[in-house]
Amino acid sequence: MNAEIIAVGSELLLGQITNTNARFLSQHLAEIGVNIYYHTVVGDNGERLKDAVKLAKQRADLIIFSGGLGPTKDDLTKETIAHLIGTTLEYNEDALQSIEAYFTKTGRVMTENNKKQALVIKDSIVLTNDNGMAPGMFAKADGTYYMLLPGPPREMQPMFLNYGRPEILKTMEKVERIESRVLRFFGIGESTLETEIDDILMKQTNPTIAPLAGDGEVILRITAKHESPEEAYRLIQQAEDEILERVGTFFYGYEETTIAAELAAKLKEKQVTIAAAESLTGGLFLGELTGIPGTSAFVKGGIVCYTNEVKEQILQVKKETLATHGAVSAECAKELAENVRKLCGSQIGISFTGVAGPDALEGHEPGTVFLAIASKGKETIIHPLKMAGSRTGIRKRTVKYGCHYLLQMID
Repeated sequence: MNAEIIAVGSELLLGQITNTNARFLSQHLAEIGVNIYYHTVVGDNGERLKDAVKLAKQRADLIIFSGGLGPTKDDLTKETIAHLIGTTLEYNEDALQSIEAYFTKTGRVMTENNKKQALVIKDSIVLTNDNGMAPGMFAKADGTYYMLLPGPPREMQPMFLNYGRPEILKTMEKVERIESRVLRFFGIGESTLETEIDDILMKQTNPTIAPLAGDGEVILRITAKHESPEEAYRLIQQAEDEILERVGTFFYGYEETTIAAELAAKLKEKQVTIAAAESLTGGLFLGELTGIPGTSAFVKGGIVCYTNEVKEQILQVKKETLATHGAVSAECAKELAENVRKLCGSQIGISFTGVAGPDALEGHEPGTVFLAIASKGKETIIHPLKMAGSRTGIRKRTVKYGCHYLLQMID
């Protein structure tokens, strides 16, 4: 079954609210094997809604609407659909009694236009609204199924799960589950990753693999369809194994995790303590870590050393180092990492120094970064980086690089 979701409401087009309903419906339809190829948003205009429905009928077996079932004149969804499929609206007594009971319970006078919410498409299956007044509807005409749901998520979501989804399942001859898994990568560009797995992408059928870029990271979504969830997961795992064999060095986690959360878990698991000296990042690194519960077990502390005075007086960076090499240098980063580790009594010290911009500093262009990691009993590792982008973007990606390099070195 192929479906299209049409969200109705001018407030969506104006950006006054976010269309979270489409995401919710897509996720739950995917679970039962319904393909979603199009999302449409249309304002409160009957003619434009008719045009959207006519187009959707050409490419979908099921059209799901959210919104436009309320009491006002601009709530036109059910009137428009009834007209298109050649039928009328009629009052649903259960819905009308429910609306009247609501107004009685709240001590309010029910205006005449509220009765409009009890109107449903004739001969449709009525979907009960347990959290509001306007019922939903499920109708079929000329081989196309129409499901009308209210717009408010607190009404739409339980209605769909409790009443709408079961009706869809009744119409499906074969239910295939769509399962997916998200793999997250850092330290490799989207184009480079795609090149590494190009032959895998070219031959994909089931499962499918979709690369996505986001906030300095690369995401791969592996999606498989099968009647058996176990077989779908087997197909996903097979694809994942093949991918990680090529680019596993840059893989750090699944689904909605973050690279900082994965680092926190690794530090806690290995019982490794850490401290940070942050010039460029201004506390962002420790802010990310300490925002995760339980980090007191491994975060010893840190210092924001934005000025040379603090670098020299608190973190004991040699005056000669700053005079000869500058604060934006591998030499300064090395001393910062080593000294903050000793000062805080941690096993690992990490430092960040560089130029976030917008202006150059000490002859270095924005995006010049030096990141150093000092480990007790080991030689300090320095990572010079060159980045482009905004001041905020450079600082955020620097923090992620710190997490990335730490994950790679902690066994």
